[in-house]
Amino acid sequence: MLRLLFAAWLIWFAQALPANATPSWGAKQSSSADTTPSQLQPGEWFWGGDDKAMGPMALIVSLTEQRAYVYRNGILIAFSSVSTGKPGHETPTGVFTILQKDKHHHSNKYNNAAMPYQERLTWDGIALHAGGLPGYPESHGCVHLPTEFARLLFDSTTLGMTVVVSKENKASERLVHPGAASPIHPMTGAESASHRLAGGEQFRWQPMDSPVGPISILISTADLRLLVYRNGLEIGRSRIAFRKPGPAQGTHAYVLAANGASGAQPSWIHIGLPGHLGEANVPVDEAEMARLVVPPEFLEVLRPLLVPGTVVVETNEHVLPASTGSKLQVLNSDAPAF
Repeated sequence: MLRLLFAAWLIWFAQALPANATPSWGAKQSSSADTTPSQLQPGEWFWGGDDKAMGPMALIVSLTEQRAYVYRNGILIAFSSVSTGKPGHETPTGVFTILQKDKHHHSNKYNNAAMPYQERLTWDGIALHAGGLPGYPESHGCVHLPTEFARLLFDSTTLGMTVVVSKENKASERLVHPGAASPIHPMTGAESASHRLAGGEQFRWQPMDSPVGPISILISTADLRLLVYRNGLEIGRSRIAFRKPGPAQGTHAYVLAANGASGAQPSWIHIGLPGHLGEANVPVDEAEMARLVVPPEFLEVLRPLLVPGTVVVETNEHVLPASTGSKLQVLNSDAPAF
């Protein structure tokens, strides 16, 4: 009797699905903002929100880690588990651009298989798209993403956007294991130079490295550094400190509501990241602002660039490289294995 009931249920389930239903892969919702990339399980992802007006976007796919990292204006805004090419069908490393986008793509090679939210990297078949995520490389060369993450990425990317595919022994440590700050130039894919402060240097300010455009700010409570980005390029950094009770734990984001014209203090509000959605639209009070200590000279040059909509991300992740880093380089693209 149980077998008959089970068989009947299977028949009903098959009939209930549309004949051309597109499968879905991975988690339906974002992980918390306090989740680190290394904590992701297969199919899991984080998306912190996005606005194209913030500046250019770039993507790093680490074949070694089986993860993808999304940067907007130099700051990590999203990351995801992925599945790349299996042995014999390895995903090529290199610097690519998005050549074509097709939300409802089906494969010409593999029995019309669904490849939702496809973003083509090469004309011979390598692309980003939603697909299976077993926790190891199993594709035929493409980069498989969780479906909901692929949808969000598809809506945020533009044709020509830089995508770097990296692997140990073929790229520097910063490209294979990316962090909270972008290690790549958003237009060329070249590795950005490190801007470590010298021993007695309190801050560095180089706005002419990227003269115009919106800025974004990254604060690392682990390294006690504040970094300023414009068009995805670092234009300044400063040492910082925190008054008691110290920085907030985890990852938080803020947006400037008013820039404090006529000598008034800037007005900031919280952005509700996944895991901290209750913070959304809550004003940052004076006591919370006062805990951050920044050199007055640095604030003086930074303040004119603060406009409503400027975003600050505060994280307890490290942004300083563990060593002096590698020479500036661009990865050489390898030919696919098939």
